[in-house]
Amino acid sequence: MPIHFRDAEQIESLGSAGFLRFLPLDNDGTYLGALFLVNARSEPLEFSYNRIDVPQRFLWRKQDLRRHIARRLAASLFEICPRVPSVLLCLADEVEVELFSEELELSVPAARLAAGTSPVGQAAGEEREVLSEDEPVQVFWIGGRPPDEAPARRMVLRLAARGLLIEPFERAATGLREVYRLEAKEDEGVVGSTTSA
Repeated sequence: MPIHFRDAEQIESLGSAGFLRFLPLDNDGTYLGALFLVNARSEPLEFSYNRIDVPQRFLWRKQDLRRHIARRLAASLFEICPRVPSVLLCLADEVEVELFSEELELSVPAARLAAGTSPVGQAAGEEREVLSEDEPVQVFWIGGRPPDEAPARRMVLRLAARGLLIEPFERAATGLREVYRLEAKEDEGVVGSTTSA
C-alpha cells in the first residue's frame, strides 16, 4: 500500500519566474539571449535561447545599439518560449526600463534587479524595493509593485527568501555558453530553440 502524501509547499499556484539574460559573444557582432524559466524552488522548467548578428556595429550609437539588441532578442525569445511566466526578471545593467515601458508591452509583471550596493538609475515608472538575501537585492518593479497576494509578488518573495533572485541569471549565461558551443559543432544554421526540463 503506497504512503499517502501531499507536497507541503504548493508551489504550482505561483507559476514560474522568467529570467531574461543577454550576452555579447566575443567581438564579432553576435549577441546571445536567453529566457530561463524556473519554478518557486528554482528548478528549471524552460530554457529558450536565440542570437542575433549586428553587422557594421560601428554605424550605431552605443545606446541605440544596446536598445536595438535588447528589443530584438527579447521579442524573439517571447515568441519561442512555450510558457508564460508569472513574472519576468532582468538585470538592471543589461536592460533599461524603456524596453518594457516604451518599446515592448508585457502581459506579465516585470522587474529589473541589481545588487543592493549597485548604483542604478530609477525611472519615474518604476517602484523600488530592497529584498534581503545573503546580499540585498534591489528590485525595480516596472509600472509599480504587484499586490502582495499576486503570484508574481509571491514568487519573487519566495525566491528572495531562498537567496535565488540573482543566481538563475548565471545559470542562464552558463546555458547560453553551453548551447552555442555545442551548436557551433553540430549545426551552424540553428539560430534559436527552446528546451523543456
